Amino acid sequence: MYLCLLDLIDLTMRRVCCFMAFLLLLFVATCCRPQEKYPVEPAIEFVSLEAIADEENDKDVRLTFKFQDGDGDIGLNETDLYFPFDTGSVFYYNCFISYFEKQNGEFVEVELPMTLNMRIPRLSEQSEESIEGEIYLDLYAKNPFSRYDTIRYELFIVDRKLNYSNTITTSEFVVKK
Repeated sequence: MYLCLLDLIDLTMRRVCCFMAFLLLLFVATCCRPQEKYPVEPAIEFVSLEAIADEENDKDVRLTFKFQDGDGDIGLNETDLYFPFDTGSVFYYNCFISYFEKQNGEFVEVELPMTLNMRIPRLSEQSEESIEGEIYLDLYAKNPFSRYDTIRYELFIVDRKLNYSNTITTSEFVVKK
């Protein structure tokens, strides 16, 4: 009887140890995944270009794109006004947008009277953190000085270490004149 009780305790301890090892393995497998790592140069991908149906918004289209950045330094605060982000610098903006019209079947870049470039706000305050997500921008689509009705945009972004992203091209968009 004494021997059977020790065998039963030993079998129970083995089961408890196996169960604990299984729980530890499950914990390690689900909680301790390495953080996704991307290159330090931002990468962007076009998602959509759609009309805005909001009467309150004076912009015409919403451009949406995905981004990834290995060190998380996309975006500028309002206080980022010192070199190289000062108002007289090309890097005052961190999102550079070009406007194209389809003229006689070919897309031609058109200089508008105002810039479409803009400042994307900081997306992360953490240092050296891989980030990804989507950004949407509301833009003007109507060029009052043009008789053409089909447009598209090209854009790229620059991070705080002045790494340039790839350039994306949007789909065509027909402007209601």
